[in-house]
Amino acid sequence: MSKVCQITGKKAMVGNNVSHSKRRTKRRFNVNLFKKRFYIQEEDRWVSLVVSAAGMRTINKVGILKALTVAKEKGLVSKI
Repeated sequence: MSKVCQITGKKAMVGNNVSHSKRRTKRRFNVNLFKKRFYIQEEDRWVSLVVSAAGMRTINKVGILKALTVAKEKGLVSKI
């Protein structure tokens, strides 16, 4: 499972750990991802997606069908 949200396209960022003495070492900021099933009422079927917390909020706001069509146009979801 790659660490990319299938709705928003969010992925891990790179930044610095900064110690008290201001030394900097590289670190990753991972995305808050969940493997979740969503029900598409119009097609009477379930869809499994890897979505971030922000992606779930987007689905709640605009609906699963609209969110999937936008994700398909961006090339984030292949077969659904």
